[in-house]
Parts: sequence; structure tokens; C-alpha cells
Amino acid sequence: MTAPRRVAAADGPPRIAEAIAAALREAREYTLSLYAHLTPEARRFPLVPTVNPADWELAHVGWFQEFWCRRYSVEDPDGARVASRVADADAWWDSRRVAHDTRWSLPLPGIDAVHDYLAATLDDTLRALARGDGHDTYAYELALYHEDMHGEALLMTLQTLALPAPARFRDGPNAEPSGADGDVRYEGGRFVLGTSVADAADRFVFDNELGAHECLLMPFAMARSPVTQRAFAAFVDDRGYAEASLWSPEGRAWLATAHRTTPAYWRRAGDRWEQRRFDRWGPLDADAPVVHVNAFEAEAFCRWAGRRLPTEAEWEYAFAHGHARLPGAAWEWTASPFVPYPGFTPHRYAEYSQPWFGTHRVLRGGAWCTRSRLVHARFRNFYEPWRHDPFVGFRTCAADR
Repeated sequence: MTAPRRVAAADGPPRIAEAIAAALREAREYTLSLYAHLTPEARRFPLVPTVNPADWELAHVGWFQEFWCRRYSVEDPDGARVASRVADADAWWDSRRVAHDTRWSLPLPGIDAVHDYLAATLDDTLRALARGDGHDTYAYELALYHEDMHGEALLMTLQTLALPAPARFRDGPNAEPSGADGDVRYEGGRFVLGTSVADAADRFVFDNELGAHECLLMPFAMARSPVTQRAFAAFVDDRGYAEASLWSPEGRAWLATAHRTTPAYWRRAGDRWEQRRFDRWGPLDADAPVVHVNAFEAEAFCRWAGRRLPTEAEWEYAFAHGHARLPGAAWEWTASPFVPYPGFTPHRYAEYSQPWFGTHRVLRGGAWCTRSRLVHARFRNFYEPWRHDPFVGFRTCAADR
């Protein structure tokens, strides 16, 4: 479903509200479908750093929507004046205050109560939206995109824990060929990176995108397509994981703790490689982009191939100039740390970007499971560089710049 774009002033606020309301309903149906196939036993997730308890994460989506769309106000940023529908909601589901590992030991309600909470909070949100509560649509769009991001996270969890895919993805993602070979050469020059205030009038913009600023790019050449499974298998077969010179100091430190000799979810089956997709093993699709590699693995491949990762400015420049369609099979690592653009000011949801500056790496593009309304050339995704659980791959640039 496409994003609820801003409409011309003549169309009036009701048109905007109707579009957002339709998107919120669709997002909730989609969210609920992702774990609906799991048995009660399968929903008892182990404590893993990169996942959340199943019912906790679903309830958190409802809590976030309730907080921002019904309880938050500038005068009461903690939402203390308006009570949640559930007495202990803040103590259970506010991710800003509830430490990750404690989420397995909380006295949480069962899944039926979670479903009731999700339904009630969505109804509250839709009624407030129809009444025109608040002076803008920020909270409603924030809740929508937050839910979209958690939808992708739910699929990441299923992949991490080798659980079955939901019915809508039972046959797995469409593994399209990576595309044409070779590079596209760009002359570079002065380029405005980021989103301007004027551009933000047409769509929702996260705070880390704002601060459009001019940068100077040297000429560069970027691969037309992401690195394929076949290409990455050649790196693995050439003992790329064993060659210390290919890895950064951070990458070597990660290897020492991860004890990895192949990408996650790969195994040998006779003379061929297999990859696990959710709970099913099958042969690598040699022409599809490699997925579930972290930034250290991507950088080691680049050194092996005599290439490098693009910066996020190069990536945005190339895709703003029609480099390829978005999204692809996977997000794409860049060489750039996640840092604020000049003049950064946090939005009302201050915890979205600011806590992660300097420790995370920028990903660009989108994956097969990224909701289309999130995807555009300037969207900045971000993860710690050791993470392989996102649906992420990479493309390369020529090293001569």
C-alpha cells in the first residue's frame, strides 16, 4: 500500500485523514497476520539479543500508537494525564524504559488480551483522527511507520529463530536476479544530501533525514546491481573468512567471538551451498543478491574483490539519478556511520534517532519485506554493523576515487 501523501490544500484535511486511516487499518491487518500461524509453543521465543518476546512486541505496537495518538501532548510529553487502557502498560511496553532482557520475565497478559488491546487502541486512534484531534498528522503517521518497521522486525525474528514464514510469504520472497553486471560511472560534483523543509511538506520525514546540505562528491563508479550469492560464495570458497588481512580490526574482533566461517544461514550440502529461508533449507539462488551479511562481512568481501562500499552520499546521489529501482531484495550497507546532518533537531519522538548516532551504520534502499510507503531514496535505515539479522546485502563501488 502506498504512503498517505500530503494532498493539495483545496482537498482539505478530511482527505488526508481518510488516507491515513486506511493505511492504519491495513497496517494492523498485516501486523496481526505475521504471527497468526504460530502455535502457543512456537510463540515462546528464547531470550535472544536481536528479538523480542512475541506477544510483547505486538502489544508494544499498540502501546506506541496509543501513547502518541491519544495520550501524548506538548504540555504532557510523558502522557501522564491520560491513562492507558491497560493499567501497567507503561511499565510493560514502553521500550524506552523497559530493558530488553526483562521483557521475558514481566507478568504480561495473554494473547487474547493483547489482541483486545490492539483492537481498542486502533479504534481510539481512528476516532481521534476522524475528529481532527491535534493540530497535525505527525502522531498518526509516526504510529503508522513505526508499525511498518515492526512488521519487518517480526519477519526478521521468524528468520532468526528458524520459524515458519506466515501464510502470505509461505513460498518465500521473490528472489529476483540481481540484475545487470558492470558499473555506472558518475561525474559527481555538488549534491544536496538529505531532505529539505520544502520537500517535507509532501511526505512524512524522520528527523534524521532533515538538514539538507550540500556536499561535494568526487567522480565514482557504482555497481549496477548488488553482490550476488554466486559472487559471495566465491569469496567464501577462497577462504575469505580465514584471511585476516581482509578484515578490519572491528571485523576481526567480531569473527573472534562469532566463530563464523560462512554467512549466517549457510551450510554445505555435498558440493553445493544451501541457505535457510525461515524454516526451510534449499540451494542458493546464485543470481539473487546475497542477504543476511553484516557490514564487516561486506567490507571483507570488498577488500577481497578490490572494491569498496559506497558512502551514503554516493548511494543517494546514484539513486536520485535513476540508478535502479527501489526496493530490491535487501537493504544495502553503506560505508557511512549513522550521524546527524548539520543542524539536527530531534522531533517529538526524540528517541528515534538521537540515541543511535555514532554507534550504528547507515543502510539504504529497502528489502522485499519493507512496506512500500517507507521506501524512497533518502530514507536512512540504521543498524549496528555486527547485525546480520536484517534482510540486508550490499553493492560495491570501484576503489579508484
